[in-house]
Amino acid sequence: MERGARLESAFGRIVALRWPILLAFALLAPAAALLATRIGSQGAIGSLVVSSDPDAAATRDFERIFPEGQLVLLLLQSEDPFRPEAIAATAAVARAVAAVPGVSVVSALDVYRRAHPGFDPAAPGAAGAAALRRFATGARLFRRQGLVGADFLGLAVAFPSTGGAARDATLAAIDRASALPAGGALREVRRVGAPYVEAWIERESGRAAARTFPIFGLLVVGIALFLYRSVRSLLAILLALGAAVALAVGAGRLLGYSFTVVSALVPLTVMVTALASLVYLHSRFVDQPEGTAVEAHQRRALASKFLPVTASSGAAVLGFAALAVSPIRPIREMGIWTAVGLLLSWVVAFTLFPALQRVLRTPTSLSVPIRSRLYDRVADAIPGFTHRHRWALLVGALALAAAGLVALTGVPGLLSPMRVGVDGLDYVDPSLPIHRDMVFFRTHVSGLDVARVWVRTPPGAATDPEVLRGLDRLATDAEAIPGVDAVVGPTTFLRMRRYLAGQGEALPGDPAAFAAAAGDVEALLLEEPALRGFLDVATLSNAQLTVVFHGGDEAGYRRVAAALGDAWGRSAAAVPALRGCSMRVVGEAMLQARVGGSLVPTLAESFAITATLIFAAFLLVFRSPSARLLAMIPSVFAILVTFLGMRLLGAALNVATILIATTVLGTTENDQIHFFHHLHEGEGGGGLEGELRHTLRVSGRAIVFATLINAAGFLGLATSSFPPLRQFGVVTSAAFLLAMIADFTALPGALWILRGGRPAPQRRRATDA
Repeated sequence: MERGARLESAFGRIVALRWPILLAFALLAPAAALLATRIGSQGAIGSLVVSSDPDAAATRDFERIFPEGQLVLLLLQSEDPFRPEAIAATAAVARAVAAVPGVSVVSALDVYRRAHPGFDPAAPGAAGAAALRRFATGARLFRRQGLVGADFLGLAVAFPSTGGAARDATLAAIDRASALPAGGALREVRRVGAPYVEAWIERESGRAAARTFPIFGLLVVGIALFLYRSVRSLLAILLALGAAVALAVGAGRLLGYSFTVVSALVPLTVMVTALASLVYLHSRFVDQPEGTAVEAHQRRALASKFLPVTASSGAAVLGFAALAVSPIRPIREMGIWTAVGLLLSWVVAFTLFPALQRVLRTPTSLSVPIRSRLYDRVADAIPGFTHRHRWALLVGALALAAAGLVALTGVPGLLSPMRVGVDGLDYVDPSLPIHRDMVFFRTHVSGLDVARVWVRTPPGAATDPEVLRGLDRLATDAEAIPGVDAVVGPTTFLRMRRYLAGQGEALPGDPAAFAAAAGDVEALLLEEPALRGFLDVATLSNAQLTVVFHGGDEAGYRRVAAALGDAWGRSAAAVPALRGCSMRVVGEAMLQARVGGSLVPTLAESFAITATLIFAAFLLVFRSPSARLLAMIPSVFAILVTFLGMRLLGAALNVATILIATTVLGTTENDQIHFFHHLHEGEGGGGLEGELRHTLRVSGRAIVFATLINAAGFLGLATSSFPPLRQFGVVTSAAFLLAMIADFTALPGALWILRGGRPAPQRRRATDA
């Protein structure tokens, strides 16, 4: 039995089992949807790195000893923050915020009041506001930590890390407590800190899918009704599509994944890819020849589309699975998750969808003609047009693609590569208050990047005066590193105590004098809970310094880390007690920098693997070696031209836009596989022109329909206020349209150049007319 006959027989059995198939999916789809509702969310930038990464593992080990908790800064602005009225209003806000359960508040005012319990801002002279001004502005530490500024006093607000829901509830309570009355002494509250950014990212990345799906659904309804003119056809497509997406998203729960900054793309990618397969299958189904029973025609249509749909789905599955090479955790998980979802959608396309077609008795063009008059006129002109302009079309496409490659990779000595962005602010809508407040802090106070210097000592040695003297020397050297704004460590508390005593901030350099100043540090550990965040009270064998800096891209972080290593070497040489200790730079800023450094390698590796796997899929479908290469033209053209557009518009690569190449290549290759599959079907006496006309009639219409729906679906992400997804949606939609244009221009032009010949004269005259 020939392959076609065997496939028709297999699909006959599938259709015969349509009721059990419908029952199975009726049970599976709701269960999968329930699993999807139980998937958690993660928005922290540090969670972008895979858990097996050595730096991520070291950061986890560090955080087990020194759990960071959550920290935000409230900058209370006024014309003069040291006016008695402003000080009283600041104190009132601090009390209200401190009343939030689990919250602790530190401020310059709080430190001063601990040393001066009877402080009254309205008192004259040395006992009042003037004294506080001298105290707060005289210490560099307050300014560097954002607790004092030219027009604000700051509150450092700390609370435990107990999950996203608890964090969001605490932030909301803090916001309520710090709300200012109209006409008061304080002008504005600026809210700064990673918890605000992470909460917003989690909320907006989750909303992206919720906003996009209704738009995509309306487009599917409108286009399907316009094209197929049948409610039954629409219902079959929607039910199959819903089942595919539910199964795909529910699989994420079974895989143990969570929603991250890019996971909103999983259901959307599965949706558009599954919809493309359904459109291809249904477009073939509605093209029923006269004299053929609909049951036989359905089996034949499924059999004829089995190879191209399977090859394209398989290539897409392998292409997205190639993202597993990425060290960026959400990208790796998104790739595997999408690959599993695409595999499930392939099963839906060849089981549930045929069953729905039969049960719903979806009509064919014999009973309900589809709308295609405009397409038919354009398709009739394509062979002649592409022959006349074949060289211009091909050379123009290749030139634009070459420009896109240069825009992406740059030219050594002439043009830098495309900018890579992993700054936390790159993920926040610039129009939002949190973005404005973070920019204000970065501009007027200090950077937002934090590195942790983890020092391990022999057991019990962390509070040894000589070890502490070495750590103080390290902190002093670290403060002198270009780009470093502040350093806080165990000796910061000793410095502050000295400053409160009127002896200045600096600790003595003489070992004996330093030992006298640090002799009671263990007792201080019991009195100052904040000090326990810098010394491991359990074993006294770990200490940490917190380094605040700006310029946190990969190169900037490497410079700071290298400078910290040099500072450690100098400190160890000057203070022998440090020679038995070790130092390592850890923290989320390092992981964030690693993400930035991994974006371009991820793009290159995943694109290379995806292209190789898709080329291998083409080997199964195409007999001509040249056809295998020509089939890549539209996708490569679309990808590189979109990077050219991004470069011209000043856009950067980020964890979402880095996926454009794999998404576009994994999705648009469907069109090329179907194009060449039916091009070979049309081989005969008509030459290339006949093959093109057969291809345009059988698959060209489906290519247009699927591309328009897919482009419109991804364009729905433009409504997101989450910048990476908004950029991804707009750029990917443009890439889909560019690939479709190349399918009908550059690709036929390349075929005319390769194979020669010309359209029949009567065809050319009809086209010219």
